Amino acid sequence: MAMTERAGPSADEALARLVAGNERFLQGTTHRPGLQRETLPDLARGQRPYATILGCSDSRVPPEQVFDAGLGELFVVRVAGNVFSPEIAGSLQYAGSHLETPLFVVLGHDGCGAVDAALATKYEDAQHRSRIQILVDSILPALPEFDPELSPQARLARAVECNVRWTVRQILSTPEGQGRVAEGRMKILGAIYEIETGRVRFLSDE
Repeated sequence: MAMTERAGPSADEALARLVAGNERFLQGTTHRPGLQRETLPDLARGQRPYATILGCSDSRVPPEQVFDAGLGELFVVRVAGNVFSPEIAGSLQYAGSHLETPLFVVLGHDGCGAVDAALATKYEDAQHRSRIQILVDSILPALPEFDPELSPQARLARAVECNVRWTVRQILSTPEGQGRVAEGRMKILGAIYEIETGRVRFLSDE
C-alpha cells in the first residue's frame, strides 16, 4: 500500500515539541487542561500523534505528563525496562506504517528496577519469577562488563543508558527501521527521565 504524505510536523519539530513540553512540566506551567469535550469528535475520527514513545511501565514516568502532551498527541507503548520484543515491534510497526509518526523515542529512567534486576542476574546469579526472568533476560545483552570499582549507583545509571541504547539499536536493526531512517521518514532517539528532577535528558548518537 502506498504511503500517504504526512501533513504533520517533521522529526525535528516533533522533538522540539517534546523538549518544550518537558520544560513546561519542569516549570509547572503545563498547558494540559481538563477534558475538553468539543475535541472528542475530532479524536473519534482518528489519531495523528506527532511522536511515538517506548517507555518503562514505572508509575512515576507517564510520558503524557512528562512531555505535557494532550489526548491524541503521543502514541505511547509501555513495558517494564522499555524492552524490545515481537509484541512491542508490532506496536511500533503500526506507529510507523499507519500513523507515520516521524519521531520515535526510547525513554528509560533513573533507578529502573528491571535494569537493576538484570544487573543482579548478571553479577550475582540472581533468579526472578519465571516471566519476570524472561523480561530480565532480554536486558542482559545490553549490559557490558562494568569497571568493578564503580559504585552500585553509578553502575545502575550506566546500565540504564546502555539498555536504552540497546533498544534503539534493536529497533534500527529491523528492515522497516532501516528503510524509514534511510528515507528520512523517521528519527529515533534514546532519552533518560531523571525522577528526582523531572527532566528528560536526550542521548547523543553513539
